[in-house]
Amino acid sequence: MAIGKIFVANRGEIAVRIVRAAQELGIATVQAVSAADETMLAARLADETAKVGPAHASKSYLNADALIAAALETGCDAVHPGYGFLSENAAFAAKVEAAGLIFIGPKPETIAKMGDKAEARREAQLAGVPTVPGSDGIVKDAAAAQAAAGAVGYPVMIKAAAGGGGRGIRIADDADQLASLVPQASAEAKAAFGDGGLYLERFVRRARHVEVQILGDGERAIHLYERECSLQRRRQKVWEEAPAACLTPGQREELCASAVKLAERVAYRGAGTLEYLFDEASGEFFFIEMNTRIQVEHPVTEMVTGVDLVAWMIRIAGGEKLSLSQADVALRGHAVEARINAEDPAADFRPHPGTASALEVPGGMGVRFDTMLYAGYQVPPFYDSLLGKLIAHAETREAAIARLARALGELTVEGLPTTAALHLALTRNDDVRRSAFHTGWLEEWLKGRPLADDRVEPGQARMDQTEAGKEGR
Repeated sequence: MAIGKIFVANRGEIAVRIVRAAQELGIATVQAVSAADETMLAARLADETAKVGPAHASKSYLNADALIAAALETGCDAVHPGYGFLSENAAFAAKVEAAGLIFIGPKPETIAKMGDKAEARREAQLAGVPTVPGSDGIVKDAAAAQAAAGAVGYPVMIKAAAGGGGRGIRIADDADQLASLVPQASAEAKAAFGDGGLYLERFVRRARHVEVQILGDGERAIHLYERECSLQRRRQKVWEEAPAACLTPGQREELCASAVKLAERVAYRGAGTLEYLFDEASGEFFFIEMNTRIQVEHPVTEMVTGVDLVAWMIRIAGGEKLSLSQADVALRGHAVEARINAEDPAADFRPHPGTASALEVPGGMGVRFDTMLYAGYQVPPFYDSLLGKLIAHAETREAAIARLARALGELTVEGLPTTAALHLALTRNDDVRRSAFHTGWLEEWLKGRPLADDRVEPGQARMDQTEAGKEGR
């Protein structure tokens, strides 16, 4: 079925991205808006808007019935969920299809299977993909967790079976600590996801976080190489790049082939990401989970492959078969992405909504800024603090980081603090430049330097590049 009109069931920069991709395909768009988002950039760009509820997400962007009713009332053929909100909610995808609409993403049963981390592990094992040693499915209580940990070996990571974004995760170094942490993790998972189910994995210290982007049409899948997302704070990604500098060509080939194998096993449709832990010391990689949606960091993959992932999601959902072969996808240079958030690093990264009174966007060869901002836009306090992603692409990793530093120096957001200065400091760091880091590196680095070094006063988003380059703080 050809898609003629898409309902964008999301907000912010990803909504802008979807609207633009649809426009380039000649497809009309209807942008969902809460009471707080009627003036957002995606609403300005879309052909139409549809009010879906009050400002709070629980009554608008998480209200499945309101979203579907608005899509039907505006004559849409399909719904694109973006990322976050209901994008990985199998029940929402099923409701969309039951209403006679196309869900731009995997089938509901695929989301349910791969969205449950314990079930996803089982699928990976059946596909012959290596997984982190862990519990055989859900652990029902602390005693069951201790029994599983005895076989896995300490330290262990306690993880929410139904969640993501770092929610419900705890690290236990021994049996007593595990017994005390299981109830905490279960309660947090229940509150965040409505499901307190937990499972265990062996905790790999100083691991690298590497993920593989795949595209599938329900029958055949290909990979678009990998990204590295090891620079994280509180298990939230801060800086992403493609490809992963820590891999050898042989490791890259093996890793990406395993992702395709698993995607084809579950008859994956659309764009998806398989996440792995990479143990640089041993050269081993372990599958940890799958994200059944477009990722925040997808632009770095687009920059190094030249493939429009969002456009392909739409085309596949409309019934088009994947015409790309694996041989058609080649790596071209290196790309780095900095997430620019409305946060004050000097105040423990507190979110800081406000008005972007002025905006100067970087330009030049190989620079891309995916953003929700325009001058005068009022950033609401109800949602994630992400303002946009600044991406730099060049022939080499060194050149890409230098280009990102130049672009960060050009970026000006007046009226509210951002994390731009923090990223500029990272571009000057020797460990970052040498790709000598792991998933715990950023938090360790932040503890060793004054937070005031990353303060950007409202109205001054730039930071002196010489000061940003000082090390040993």
